[in-house]
Amino acid sequence: MKPSMQTYYQEKVVPALKEELGCTNPHQVPGLEKIVVTTHCGRATDRKQAVEDSVEEISKITGQKPSVSYAKKSVANFKVREGEAVGARVTLRGANMWEFLDRFIHITAPNIRDFRGISPKSFDGQGNYAVGVSDQSIFPEVELDKIKRQIGFDLIFVTSATTDDAGRALLRALGMPFRENKKEAATA
Repeated sequence: MKPSMQTYYQEKVVPALKEELGCTNPHQVPGLEKIVVTTHCGRATDRKQAVEDSVEEISKITGQKPSVSYAKKSVANFKVREGEAVGARVTLRGANMWEFLDRFIHITAPNIRDFRGISPKSFDGQGNYAVGVSDQSIFPEVELDKIKRQIGFDLIFVTSATTDDAGRALLRALGMPFRENKKEAATA
């Protein structure tokens, strides 16, 4: 069974974006390819336990077991040795990706304290979007009384769009709660 967000994308977003972006073929319409969730535990004094906690939290949030990231070089100033576990990451595709996006847009993002929208400026120049989440407690899958430490995440939405404007149009059509620019609000 298809996730509801994927059905919404195919039935509503593709025709709307086809018209908005002037695409002649539905395959030219940008789509969401994957979502990457990463975390880094570089500053923790008990880094090994911090990485284990991060793996556990990401597993709860995404429904997939993440892979552990290891240091490539030893850096004495940061007290990091080559081969030491420093973070975790997971790549979501297919049904898991659409379910996670649906939960993020409709449940998680509004749980952010003093939420006024997500900044529309974090595009990389090729249509991909990144947003940082400073605390895992905004995710409903995390039990607040079992949080051992505050863990921040980076969420990267990788799209097939070639420009930032096309990527922004795709995410806005999917329902991403972008903050309105002050200039746009003043002219409207």
